[in-house]
Amino acid sequence: MADKTLPFTLEFLEEITATHPTPFHLYDERGIRANARRLKAAFAWNPGFREYFAVKACPNPFLMKLLKAEGFGMDCSSLPELLLSERIGVTGESIMFTSNDTPADEFVKAKALGAVINLDDLSHIPFLEASAGLPELVCFRYNPGPLKGGNAIIGNPEQAKYGFTREQLFEGYRQLKAKGVRRFGLHTMVASNELNPQYFIDTAEILFDLAADISQAVGIVFDFINIGGGIGIPYRPEQEPVDLERVGEGVRQAYASRLIAKGHPDLKLYMECGRMVTGPYGYLVTRVRHVKKTYKTFVGLDACMANLMRPALYGAYHHITVPAKADLPRDTVCDVTGSLCENNDKFAIDRALPALTPGDLVVIHDAGAHGHAMGFQYNGKLRSAELLLREDGSVVQIRRAETPDDYFATLDFGALAPFPV
Repeated sequence: MADKTLPFTLEFLEEITATHPTPFHLYDERGIRANARRLKAAFAWNPGFREYFAVKACPNPFLMKLLKAEGFGMDCSSLPELLLSERIGVTGESIMFTSNDTPADEFVKAKALGAVINLDDLSHIPFLEASAGLPELVCFRYNPGPLKGGNAIIGNPEQAKYGFTREQLFEGYRQLKAKGVRRFGLHTMVASNELNPQYFIDTAEILFDLAADISQAVGIVFDFINIGGGIGIPYRPEQEPVDLERVGEGVRQAYASRLIAKGHPDLKLYMECGRMVTGPYGYLVTRVRHVKKTYKTFVGLDACMANLMRPALYGAYHHITVPAKADLPRDTVCDVTGSLCENNDKFAIDRALPALTPGDLVVIHDAGAHGHAMGFQYNGKLRSAELLLREDGSVVQIRRAETPDDYFATLDFGALAPFPV
């Protein structure tokens, strides 16, 4: 059976867990940086190319600062994400603000930061104008509807709440032009965790054709096209990662034949990947707490879906390694569970693993995106610490674990005693 490897040893984990109790998320700086450089190299043919890291995937300012050093911008969709970006010194057009059902104060902050504002609906033009004023650069998010299939995570475009129709785009750009907006962007995002490289090439072709049509019909020139993100990662050992070089070359050919050949001047290309940037380089480190045998075998961990929600939410597969028993036969079929009072709090169902005993260290792979970020406090469960394995082999804590005091921080216990009942 195919397997996944770890960038650290059992001895390393035992040393770290002596001072950092499980569960915790552990990120590999070397892997993240190398992956970021590979993505940039695949699109180096476009001088203006920029990757905007999808902050929602892993909103830790230490990791964001690493990616800033690699030349990434930040893709934000909420006020706290904007504030995080500002805290690490990312402002101006290094921020792409793409949201939906957006409140006025978020538009105000995005404009104050000089971010690229990407609108989700035709009605947002007057709303932005009234709440913050129209900036000189505005982008629209396109929903291609039946032209493009979706997937289980993001949904089919026709059913998705995001973006403009084709007809609405033409009207929207005419309105912007009439209102004095001078620079224009075009964006789409129609898939998540997609492993087929041709999907991204096809998406770029649709956008390039559309941009050429709008440019000719409306009389505008696009400053950039954001072909979105959604590049998946091989969660299963038998899967292959997306061939970034193939995507880059396919997009280059489409850019030349479908945009430049039609008379549109050169423009900047952007992407907004999150999962593929940090996902494969984050690990949820946890321990077996109990082993229960009833109608089947349940291996209970000290982590739960507050630490990694994807298996419960999507039925998603995450590979599991037991470092101390990596060479033993996987002859025990079990459910790997957390302690939440929800029966779907499971990291794996009917998974073949070595026989586990309380105290065994367990590593859950590919938890570097949409892992800690999706955590919650339901059932009084607290979110775990985040650690970073530096390139020099040292480990630093980049977020402490939550405590009961954090859980109670928004409650006014002083007002409880005199509260009449």
